[in-house]
Amino acid sequence: MGFTAVIIGRPNVGKSTLFNRLVGRQAAIVDDTPGVTRDRREGEGHVGDLSFRVIDTAGLEEAAPESLAGRMRAQTERSLGDADVALLVTDAREGITEADRHFARWLHRSGKPVLLVANKAEGRAAVALLDETYALGFGDPVAISARHGEGLAELYERLAPFASAPQGDQAEANEGEEAKEGEDEATKPLHLAIVGRPNVGKSTLVNRLIGEDRMLTGPEPGITRDAIAVDWDWQGRPVRLFDTAGMRRRARIEERPEQLSVADTLRAIRFAETVVLLLDGQPHGYCRITRFDVVCSCGRRRGGRSGCVRPSGGSAPSCRRPRRDRASAGGLVNAIGLR
Repeated sequence: MGFTAVIIGRPNVGKSTLFNRLVGRQAAIVDDTPGVTRDRREGEGHVGDLSFRVIDTAGLEEAAPESLAGRMRAQTERSLGDADVALLVTDAREGITEADRHFARWLHRSGKPVLLVANKAEGRAAVALLDETYALGFGDPVAISARHGEGLAELYERLAPFASAPQGDQAEANEGEEAKEGEDEATKPLHLAIVGRPNVGKSTLVNRLIGEDRMLTGPEPGITRDAIAVDWDWQGRPVRLFDTAGMRRRARIEERPEQLSVADTLRAIRFAETVVLLLDGQPHGYCRITRFDVVCSCGRRRGGRSGCVRPSGGSAPSCRRPRRDRASAGGLVNAIGLR
């Protein structure tokens, strides 16, 4: 992949829809509810014969740094720093808003190359509002419809200059795929999913393992919505970690974004080779296991996945428990047959 493109814009302009269109599958959760995307998601994008790394980000909002929206914006800023070009997405049907102008000024200050992408431009009313986008100072907009796949030819022309090297033809791509299939088993990453109830520390554990603040964390329950994959190397063994959304009982799930999050978590479990069930470790000598933890384990076993149980919480930041705590937790785990 020759370059990296980051998708940026205010909430509900179709960033995740564009991401799914570029990677060629429904990788990111998409819903009409604003603010569904929170963590940044990476994938391999394709437009014609161009291959590149693409990053989907949370909707930009002006907020205090310590708030959830402020922490989401910090994640977006990190993604912008890693990118070669930013795709600023606007809603062609709504026209340019004050939020678009605000974040356009922020992108101008960043010094990164910016392509202005006017999404949802499939109707005459949207085309009539395209002239407003010139006020943002990024030149001609790329009018597309990410949902219907319209306008990708122009997007290809605008992205082509960022390719660091000419892309090979389809035959060469097929040869590369065959080479990947012939890789030694030891070089293939182990797919490991971390699952559990909301707010037990799944994202914190992933950040601790990889040694950086890659996942969005905080005291608010249910921050993670997408099942996000990150690469990790453990003693020379490649591992692909999947941080998943917290799961609750089906009777308590009412909003559609949470339904989609749970479906994404179950999909990650199906494709994982090993599943870690993270429990809520208490500071008073035992690990609290609820009936829903047992349900999660049964779902993991029905999927035919190997698994392990990990207590989390307490005062130890590395999730390690005192010896008596580990023994007590192990007794409970063995008693209900989670191992």
